[in-house]
Amino acid sequence: MVEVRLVSALEKILPESPVIMAPEFRSDVAARGEIYSFQIALRSDERKQLRIECAGELNTRVRIVKCVPAMYLGSGYDKDVVRNNQPGLYPDLLDEPDFTDQFLLLQNVCQSLWVTVYVGKDQKPGKYPVEIILRDMATGEVECCPKFELDVLDFELAPQEMSNFHWFHADCLFDYYKVPCWSEAHWRITENFARNALAHGITVLYTPLWTPPLDTAIGHSRPTCQLLDITLDVSDMTYTFNFDRLRRYIEMGQRIGFKEFAMSHIFTQWGAAATPKIMAHVVNTKNSCAVARYGEKADISKLVSDQYNSIFGWGTSSRSPEYADFLKQLFPALLPVLREYGLGKGNCYFSLSDEPHDDHLENYSALVDLTRPLLEEFETVEALSHLDYYERGLVKHPVPSIGVIEKFRGKVSPLWGYYCCGPEVDYPNRFIGMPSRRPRSFGMLAYIYDLAGFLHWGFNFYYSQYSWRAIDPFSVTDSGGAFPAGDAFLVYPGKNGDPLDSLRHEAFFAGLQDMRACRTLEKKIGREAVIALLNEGAPQELKMNSFPASDKFLIEKRRAVYEAIAAN
Repeated sequence: MVEVRLVSALEKILPESPVIMAPEFRSDVAARGEIYSFQIALRSDERKQLRIECAGELNTRVRIVKCVPAMYLGSGYDKDVVRNNQPGLYPDLLDEPDFTDQFLLLQNVCQSLWVTVYVGKDQKPGKYPVEIILRDMATGEVECCPKFELDVLDFELAPQEMSNFHWFHADCLFDYYKVPCWSEAHWRITENFARNALAHGITVLYTPLWTPPLDTAIGHSRPTCQLLDITLDVSDMTYTFNFDRLRRYIEMGQRIGFKEFAMSHIFTQWGAAATPKIMAHVVNTKNSCAVARYGEKADISKLVSDQYNSIFGWGTSSRSPEYADFLKQLFPALLPVLREYGLGKGNCYFSLSDEPHDDHLENYSALVDLTRPLLEEFETVEALSHLDYYERGLVKHPVPSIGVIEKFRGKVSPLWGYYCCGPEVDYPNRFIGMPSRRPRSFGMLAYIYDLAGFLHWGFNFYYSQYSWRAIDPFSVTDSGGAFPAGDAFLVYPGKNGDPLDSLRHEAFFAGLQDMRACRTLEKKIGREAVIALLNEGAPQELKMNSFPASDKFLIEKRRAVYEAIAAN
């Protein structure tokens, strides 16, 4: 016998459950142009190979929810988690059916199918059945045919206004797929992953002018992934820049729909103490005057003429005159290229470091003095949880952790926010061990806080902490025990260079649609009325660390917003 139940997209169906525990969820509402998801939970007392068939007028896609191992799931202090954060197998990966339409239903294991409905922008309002026919391949008989009803309402969601910036790790892609950096295969894979990011509401494309100096151990470096082609003439320390790869990267991003770009960090992470790894073709190394002019780079004699060399990295101080000279030659050549593509203030960002602390203030101030004149109209976006950097005018767009965002709220405009690693207890986040309502709730909270931007470090980070080694994200979901499982990536690297989504990726995107729905309603009844509607029935005022741990609250609140839009 096959037990079948339609359940909401917020459920995580655990494989060991003796019965399907999730409440039944048979209908909902959606806007024209919306991407809507629900699940079909199944459990059988015998093994069955099923064929998946979709019926109904709406465009529908079915994927299989698969479990991944999760060893480190967080501190253990958070109570709104799955299985009390115990290590084990957790549902997260959304995989394609075998042979495009087949699904193996295991014996006495709870499983689920993820159903995505793509509502057309010109879809006529009305109630539409979504039927998923599961046919036993051994007998040809229909095993079950669950029917979901989606009520399409007569409006479209407002466009997403919030910038969504997830660090895009292009080096992880060529490293995982074992193709040469910036080979045609790497370009194809990079575009596939970038398309996925954009389709899920990520609006800012991280651009590796040079190998990003992010999550890298001191003295260590990540695989070289540099768009700029640089030549250094050591005889007079002049640089020549070829921007062909950068142009192709921007053109790729704009062709698929990106309007915002962010350049790789100018200095190292956590205080900007050193310079990024920057590679160059070096010529005229035999010139004796060059060694003296190169200052602290005592190993200049090791540079090989007419070959690719590392000219900067951990061994060079961020305040070295050599690096300052490099930047002073680079930016007058780089900025006009960016402007050619319509990039500038408001849609192209630079970052100096990442989360500088109090003891970095003097060094960071000196680097601002160096770079601000060079950046001209281009602005900086910085993960920054120390308000004094903003109050001193050092950072235009500080991005505080949502754990300290109240210190910035009302003082910083426009307001951005980020989460990663933590905070854990009571805050939205996206760890595998958390219920899907945690990443989903961020959408309504982003509306309440009127966030102009969101930042996260891990769209596709497939290394261990500090980038010591590559990992297999299908078996290591916690960066080698460093970060709570799921923190480092939202997508899995699928076959043929195509990304595979996760429950967390889809939940966060659904939250972005919730945010857009709130914007849609705001245009009709005003912002204060929308916030009042969201807070109605909540045990206390909705804040980042005060959102009901309830799927029911989220589902009902979303429906109330949609019904209010339709009524007004």
